[in-house]
Amino acid sequence: MSHDSLQIDDQPGMLPGQRVLRLDGALVMTTIFEFQAIVRADSSRALIIDFAKVPYVDSAGIGALVGAYVTRQKGGRTLALVSVSDRIHNALKVTRVDQFFRFFDSVSAAEEAVA
Repeated sequence: MSHDSLQIDDQPGMLPGQRVLRLDGALVMTTIFEFQAIVRADSSRALIIDFAKVPYVDSAGIGALVGAYVTRQKGGRTLALVSVSDRIHNALKVTRVDQFFRFFDSVSAAEEAVA
């Protein structure tokens, strides 16, 4: 997978009102636009984003995640991040935004937690 592309697999979650986005590729300046459009258009109660195939994020990707968090918080909706690598988690820590997110080891764990 090229670092200049991001594939987004958009699926319903285990329960009604849940939505799962499985990302494949880097979440960076050149790839965030489709991600932002999907997140902004989403009206689900709980959005779960699977990072298992995301090698890294840059500052624009972090900004897109924070934007998703803010939008969902304002609407009283949940955001969960799944399978976040140490590299990405450290980037979120360094930028001091990690406390905004709920992290889970698997999609099923996130689905149960936000049910």
